[in-house]
Formats: sequence, C-alpha cells, structure tokens
Amino acid sequence: MILGKKFRLVVRMIKDDRLKPTQGTSKMNDVDHYVSQRLKMRRNLMGISQEKLANALGVTFQQVQKYERGTNRISAGRLFELSDVLETPVSYFFEGMPSLAANELSEESARYDADVFTKKETQELLRYYYLIEDEDQRKALIDLAKTLSAKRKS
Repeated sequence: MILGKKFRLVVRMIKDDRLKPTQGTSKMNDVDHYVSQRLKMRRNLMGISQEKLANALGVTFQQVQKYERGTNRISAGRLFELSDVLETPVSYFFEGMPSLAANELSEESARYDADVFTKKETQELLRYYYLIEDEDQRKALIDLAKTLSAKRKS
C-alpha cells in the first residue's frame, strides 16, 4: 500500500525527534487530533452511527466517542480497521493535514477546527447530495445553491 506524503512526513519527523509522540502518556498531539476529526467526518459522511461503527470494530460506542473527541489515541492497527470499515484508505485520515513544521503545527490545527468541512451540516449536505442518483437533479441543486448564495451577497 502506498502511503501519502503527509503520513511519511509525520513518520520522518517523529523519527528525527522534531514531532514528539506521546509515548507512555494519554496526552495527544496535533496529528492525533487531526486524525480524530477526520474519523468523525468520515463516519458522518457515510451516515454510520457511533454504535454501528463500534459494533463493526468490536468496541463500545463510548470508545468510538473517545476516539472522535481525541480523548483516546487511535493505534495503527485500529486505524487500519477503521479504514476498512469506513471503506477508505488509511491515507484519508492524513489528507489535507496542515503543515507539520513544528512551530506551525498547533496554529494550523486550530485553524483547521474552523474548516467548513468539519461542520455536521456540511457533511450531511454532502451525504444527501451524493444519494441523489439523477445527475440533472444534482446540477439543479447546485444551481439552486448558487442562486441562494448570490441573493445573500446582494
């Protein structure tokens, strides 16, 4: 499996001691938080409840909540299982990750929290959009959104 550039960069930074992993502690770093956010986003996009995901993983729904909130770190093995259940490559959890320069990591992660794609309504809109089978209807929905947003600007 080919891993994304960002993932390889994270691994290299950890090895070079530029990004401190949280060995032996429950403290999460910025990469862990980013992966947690991506997990929640993917689950919501697929319309899967925490309980259903937990059952597929063989854990409690509280454990899934802890993963998504960033309370518990996600191990490499669990991340692999999540990618299988959520039908996405492991690299998905690292896609779009902010710059990993040690000084910029916390600032970039804070900015990501405000990203429109982390909002539940955006994820819900995307999920329902892709459930529309008719391409003309999807185009009509986009045209409607453009019209409504243009009215708001004026």
